Amino acid sequence: MLTGWKAASILPSNKDVIEQLNIGIRFALYANLMLLFGLQFFGHYAFRGADRPQDAVLPFRAVAVWLSASGVAISLLSITAMTASMAGVQLLEVDTASISVMIFETPMGNAWLVRIIALFATFAVAFRMIDSKSLPKLTFVALGSGVALASVAWTGHGAAKEGSAGAAQLIADIIHLLGAGAWLGALAALTLMLFRSAQASTEDYLRLNHRLLKGFSVAGSIIVALVLGSGLVNSWMLVGPQNVLSLHTTLYGQLLIAKLILFAIMLALAATNRFTLTPALERALQGGGTYRARRRLQISLIIELSLAAAIIGLVAWLGTLEPPVSTPISRST
Repeated sequence: MLTGWKAASILPSNKDVIEQLNIGIRFALYANLMLLFGLQFFGHYAFRGADRPQDAVLPFRAVAVWLSASGVAISLLSITAMTASMAGVQLLEVDTASISVMIFETPMGNAWLVRIIALFATFAVAFRMIDSKSLPKLTFVALGSGVALASVAWTGHGAAKEGSAGAAQLIADIIHLLGAGAWLGALAALTLMLFRSAQASTEDYLRLNHRLLKGFSVAGSIIVALVLGSGLVNSWMLVGPQNVLSLHTTLYGQLLIAKLILFAIMLALAATNRFTLTPALERALQGGGTYRARRRLQISLIIELSLAAAIIGLVAWLGTLEPPVSTPISRST
């Protein structure tokens, strides 16, 4: 039987539990808002008039309704967890007065309020859409979900600095979030369509799959460039050039390196999809026998989505740690 001091050394502290809970909530929030924005944005730019998504293609309307509603629920949990973290108390010990102070008297709370308004507006418009062919409503849903996702930047490291440097970092953070959301949403939409094509494998549906995959190669290049560029700006400001060579000696640096490795693998898979697997599907459509080509694309996209989920988890963890530029590595080792 463990003695009291041994048991205390093994059991997680209240602070550790709150931090772990915050990481989980941040992961859920990032994933939810990125998918909400990314799927609607993909439906807005990838489809042409006659093909604009209905439930027969992808349930964009239903997805927007459920993701915006769950986004509100996760955001409510998020503001409670942030208040608990700042007060140093358990989640269930947070009172409404403390939450009210957090919402109305802190920048993080103001950003949260903007997010809630954007999510409610997105939910209301998506709920009233009869189908997903209404371009103005699709535009509003994409914009509303984009505002909700961008608001997350005000709760992270990007909002910590002041002046022109702080503004540049905040803008880069917003671009990074929107670019990552656009990429994740496109991957999710293309994967769902390829799996649905196994059940509705008409030639027209498969050709639509191919056209979307081929069309995304152009949009995907722009998205990757935005993610890369904004990521470099963020890394430069959060790490600092003086800390690059010692980055591997800190937990923050190790997580960042892991994120960069996973991102590089995603880029390699994206290149394979664009230059090998998508042309193979086109040849299969011309010559018959599409099962193998479609299957290879399904596997590749599932791996990409898994890597994206792992990266989101790392980002959620990184957001709870002090970056090297705030605590120089030379003093933290």
